[in-house]
Amino acid sequence: MPGTQMSNTLAYDDEPDELVTGEAVALELHSASFVLRAAGSIIDFLAYGAALVGLLYGAFTFATNVGLDSAIGQALTVSSLVICLVVLPTAVETLSRGKSLGKLAIGARIVRNDGGAIGFRHAFIRALIGVLEIFMTAGGLAAIVGLLNNRAQRLGDLVAGTYSQYERVTKFANPVVQLPGQLAEWARTADVAKMPDALARRISHFLVAAHGYTAVTRRQHAANLANEAAAFVSPVPHAEPEVFLSAVSAVRRERETVALTGEKTRLDALEPALTSVPRGFPSNRG
Repeated sequence: MPGTQMSNTLAYDDEPDELVTGEAVALELHSASFVLRAAGSIIDFLAYGAALVGLLYGAFTFATNVGLDSAIGQALTVSSLVICLVVLPTAVETLSRGKSLGKLAIGARIVRNDGGAIGFRHAFIRALIGVLEIFMTAGGLAAIVGLLNNRAQRLGDLVAGTYSQYERVTKFANPVVQLPGQLAEWARTADVAKMPDALARRISHFLVAAHGYTAVTRRQHAANLANEAAAFVSPVPHAEPEVFLSAVSAVRRERETVALTGEKTRLDALEPALTSVPRGFPSNRG
């Protein structure tokens, strides 16, 4: 068995939030931190507050010039509040698919819990509850709820089923895992065909992201994945867990490449027989 035997329950303790698409592509979804969300909310608060002040000033100026009574003035005030605190935020997030001025500033977007784009319903629920937790309590209720969950979701997010996804992820080159030289001889006869694709994807993900783990976590993840992979590999080489995983990943990639290349060669050889028309057979061409 490669490396130290460890419990498989540790394999996922430090994994980031992950979404697997219909094409079996694993996506890392990073939620915006509480501090970033607070900064974005302050910007939105000031923006919508300025819009409210401007709209109220225009409404009262119009009412004064026209000579409208106080009842109509109160109706204009309520209408202005509804427009700036509910209608405008809902329209902005719906049309921009989860963006706003504050979210643009911090590099975030409101998405559904499954990672999809929000719609009118989500934006309306967030805006309606936001009147209570942001404007009526000066953000106090939103801050308390946001501190009580690991995605910094406010009450409106919990009800609507959304969260703030951070989009400014550092770009890095995807390294190609090479076959360790010390296992070159082993790779010639190794059997890795029985390894499940899901496990192979987890190994590849770990090897790409390993540089971002702490030393202890990196060793734990490598040991756990190596223990799992050893059940599907024959023979199992005597090597460090991460070296073993690199070798397994490289061998699988090389053999899948050879298999795909061979399949393409066979299809190219059969193409004339598959696409040609027998002699004397009527053609569909006009």
